[in-house]
Amino acid sequence: MPIYEYRCTDCGHVFSRLQKVGATADGVTCPECGGANSERLVSTFASTSPGSQRGASSCGAASGGFT
Repeated sequence: MPIYEYRCTDCGHVFSRLQKVGATADGVTCPECGGANSERLVSTFASTSPGSQRGASSCGAASGGFT
């Protein structure tokens, strides 16, 4: 199950929630104020592959990049 990040629109508190894939923000309450108005945030993730080089740029610059 993925971890989703939310921001409470009532108090601004940012928190994480472990939920099933495709779950919505409906019914998610803020652990700080108890408000039921939360929005899901877009977050980044990192991954590696067995052939990746340490320190190589993720934008392709290490292999010539884009022109």
